[in-house]
Amino acid sequence: MATVTFDGATRLYDGSQRPAVDALDLEIGDGEFLVLVGPSGCGKSTSLRMLAGLEPVNGGHIRIGDRDVTHVDPSDRDIAMVFQTYALYPHMTVADNMGFALKIAGKSKEDIRQRVEEAAKILDLTDYLDRKPKALSGGQRQRVAMGRAIVRSPQVFCMDEPLSNLDAKLRVATRTQIASLQRRLAVTTVYVTHDQVEAMTMGDRVAVLNAGVLQQVDKPRAMYDRPANAFVAGFIGSPAMNLLTLPVEGDAPLHLGTFELSLPREGRTALTGGEVTVGVRPEDLTLSADGAGIPVTVELVEELGSDAYLHGSVTGGSASELLVARVDPKSPPEKGSQVHLAPRPEKVHWFDTATGLRLVD
Repeated sequence: MATVTFDGATRLYDGSQRPAVDALDLEIGDGEFLVLVGPSGCGKSTSLRMLAGLEPVNGGHIRIGDRDVTHVDPSDRDIAMVFQTYALYPHMTVADNMGFALKIAGKSKEDIRQRVEEAAKILDLTDYLDRKPKALSGGQRQRVAMGRAIVRSPQVFCMDEPLSNLDAKLRVATRTQIASLQRRLAVTTVYVTHDQVEAMTMGDRVAVLNAGVLQQVDKPRAMYDRPANAFVAGFIGSPAMNLLTLPVEGDAPLHLGTFELSLPREGRTALTGGEVTVGVRPEDLTLSADGAGIPVTVELVEELGSDAYLHGSVTGGSASELLVARVDPKSPPEKGSQVHLAPRPEKVHWFDTATGLRLVD
């Protein structure tokens, strides 16, 4: 096994003015499961392909363990890649697909059979080794693709959105299997996804990218509780954090409708402009029976069985001031009703609107 290090790694495509990956500095521990997450075009897949040697590095270095692999051929990096598409040979059996790379590497038939059978047992594919890919479900095909990577016993697994072709229910089951498998094998894994729920549930740590720039890397819970900037705050979490931009005038309190908020002094001191972004997660807004809270007109209630989410507009505020709050699914407010939502003071997040950076620790 090995660590992975991105040391100022940069990828600039021909004809582009802005790097797809801009001076990425990231250290991935031995045996760690790190998830790269971000919106489409943020550079996460490019970063993974740079590590695998499928994209050239225009600046900086990439190391696997103590070895600089920046300009090493992909076949010599001891990495196994699992792609979004299964890329299985349709004319080969499951066993032949899983063992093909070992066959090309000149391994003996006995060694190949042993490794394939071991991987098949781990992945619950033993009964399917003689089948062709067309006789398998999508989830089974993805497990075959995983098995093809496992039999190589690589130093690093690279996974590029491997669950995106599965239906929602199967994705939940398969992501649990992948996370469990990685912990069992203890192989350093870099996993790319655009789905922040996958990121939060699978990774030992999560790295958020935006426009090719690393925004934050941390454990999922720490990132959820203390996002480094407004982008991470709005991207991590489902439903997303409520983010509202308010003007700051001297020491005067801030207003959401008739509700007053007080920006802590350390936040006012660090503020670089005349506006602040206030963040509150849906579960940190509670219905207030005594009218002490943000006045909201209920626009929609999403009833999901175990949860319910209220969507409302701030009464007396601008048209853009919309809030989402988690409410009791057994007795949610009715559409069109007037309610008051009280934020938990210790759970309010403050960001500099001009820079996006967190203001208050």
